Amino acid sequence: MESTRKILILGVTASGKGSLAFDLAGALRGQIISVDSMKVYRRMDIGTAKPSPEKQQQIPIHLIDVAEPAESFSVDRFLDLTGRAIDAITAAGRPVIAVGGTAMYIKALLYGLFEGPGTNPDIRNRLRSEIAASGRPALHRRLAAVDPQAAQRVHPNDEKRIIRALEVHELTGRPISEFQRQWQSPPPADWTVIGLRRPKEIENHRINQRVKRMIDQGLVEEVRTLLNEPEPLSPQARAAIGYAEIIDHLNGKRTLDQAVEQIKINTRKFAKSQRTWFKTFRGVRWIDIPEDQTSQALRTRALGLLSAD
Repeated sequence: MESTRKILILGVTASGKGSLAFDLAGALRGQIISVDSMKVYRRMDIGTAKPSPEKQQQIPIHLIDVAEPAESFSVDRFLDLTGRAIDAITAAGRPVIAVGGTAMYIKALLYGLFEGPGTNPDIRNRLRSEIAASGRPALHRRLAAVDPQAAQRVHPNDEKRIIRALEVHELTGRPISEFQRQWQSPPPADWTVIGLRRPKEIENHRINQRVKRMIDQGLVEEVRTLLNEPEPLSPQARAAIGYAEIIDHLNGKRTLDQAVEQIKINTRKFAKSQRTWFKTFRGVRWIDIPEDQTSQALRTRALGLLSAD
């Protein structure tokens, strides 16, 4: 198996893709690139399900802890840092193993950014004001009315992408999804894309168990500590699932039990939107995982797919 090949592992949240990436990196002597819009933030560890410090010491994992929680983080910045990481990994003669569930980042990694219109500060500021007055769900409903395809892919809490989609529609009169049709082609020949799928009820159970672990590991204290930092959390960081709900709890808007239940609900909704996104991906080699499959058996199946190339 060539040492400079590039592998992408995708799947919904809590699908086991991070564990598989780690196992493959160990088997192939590769390095990992995280394709996750929230793992980029320092000190946002529990709620983003980052690999443990021990795992990060065993295998290099790029694109983790590269931004402060007070910063916004763009797709452009992701592509710049990812390009540098890929160059460094391949120069060292190691395979690249990218892993993640942030669909926009995955699309950008494989196909680049779409050629849409520029930005308009007046429109963006007005939309931000509308969100402040009416809330994100109201603008998400407006997006669903003008671009149902985009609304299916954009989470109701994802303020940045809601604003961008509505901005594109106002500027052009066309839905943003029309500008993204280059994504309908197969992935570039130098990438092997492996997708993980589990039955929906199993995925939901894994999500619920993950949320419970996060609370047990100290998610509430992690959020409290972040809120006490000198620089306030960026809107992007505050909107992250798990953090937004706990912030509401700490501000007295929810009980802890209500916040935990809302995290589960929002995460399941996010997984549904990921499944919708991934249906549009072509050239993915899907692995359907039964409930009793061990991590070792999953690694063997993935290696078999890679060896078949």
